[in-house]
Amino acid sequence: MEGKLLEMFEVGPCEDDYQLGFLIGQRFCNQIRSRLAGDLILQNQLLPFARTRHAQPLLKALSETNQKKFPKYWAELLGTADGSGVPVLDIILVNFRKEILPFISKTTMNSNADTTDDCSDVLIVNDSMAVAAHNEDANVALVGHTYLIKGKLSNGLSFIAYTYAGELPSCAFGLNSQGLAFTLNSVPPVEDEIVPAGIGRNFVSRDLLEATSTADALARIRSSEVSVGHSYNLIDIQKRMILNVETASRSRVSVHEVGTTPFFHANMYLHLQVQQVHDENSISRQKRATFLPQGSKTDFLSLLGDTEDTKYPIYMAGPTLYTLCTTVIDLDERTLTIIEGNPKYGKVSHVFSMSSNELHLKLVNHAQGTHL
Repeated sequence: MEGKLLEMFEVGPCEDDYQLGFLIGQRFCNQIRSRLAGDLILQNQLLPFARTRHAQPLLKALSETNQKKFPKYWAELLGTADGSGVPVLDIILVNFRKEILPFISKTTMNSNADTTDDCSDVLIVNDSMAVAAHNEDANVALVGHTYLIKGKLSNGLSFIAYTYAGELPSCAFGLNSQGLAFTLNSVPPVEDEIVPAGIGRNFVSRDLLEATSTADALARIRSSEVSVGHSYNLIDIQKRMILNVETASRSRVSVHEVGTTPFFHANMYLHLQVQQVHDENSISRQKRATFLPQGSKTDFLSLLGDTEDTKYPIYMAGPTLYTLCTTVIDLDERTLTIIEGNPKYGKVSHVFSMSSNELHLKLVNHAQGTHL
């Protein structure tokens, strides 16, 4: 399933955070409305739950906790809703879907609406290359409902974020003018490991776009008392360093520095000791990766494009889960490349230079595609 060409919107500096969100919502109102209307998780699970008395304390606490911790991003969220002309509740629900879904009774869930988001990363830092390659995998509702935001802030910082329609930039991957980038992987803690009404993962990743250093990024992650876990791949161009950071509720954090051994991360905890759901999809991808060559950037792209396991392929093509795109961050070339379609064929849609504070978009021939 192919979406239309990924669009980029340059926005800012704005007079306030609400205006930033409003302009994004206004620019992408059609994509946001279309995504919300076709999102079965929202329509069949989140919205029916939100209308129950049981949901009200959780939604109220989530909103208050995150607004207090991140008032700027809360204003941005409200602006996105107003700019796109959709109910604020819908925007709140999609931004907190991971924090709400664990509290919805399994008997009320629609079995046809898969709640899983899956991503795969392969990372390495050695003498000959320093690369982070990432498959952005998501539910079918997101196909054709993503865009790039190039935000310019009043403090001079700029960022580029791959954004799901209606959500804060970015629950997927991004980079900023400080030479920092990140990719994300969901992880599945069991119910007992989840704390209700903590900080939402979308707010943490939005905050990472404004980090000024790796130490600052780690401090932002550590200071957020999250509801559910997450895996962050922090990429520091200046230091030629990649960190995998796994988090869980109750302020648990584990940091692994990526070295000369290729590091593949799907959607299971690898080094933070947390009770987790047995995810056959993730386990299968993790096992499959061990059998594939990982000696070059080309190998990485072939790995992320692998479809040998038809039930749990690394590169996903439906019917429920799709690889929306692949991104490759090359620390030596100082570039972030976005590839549409199977990455083993290397059809590039965007290349961003991280060698200056401007985050320049390099020219790409979209008619023919550019190949890595």
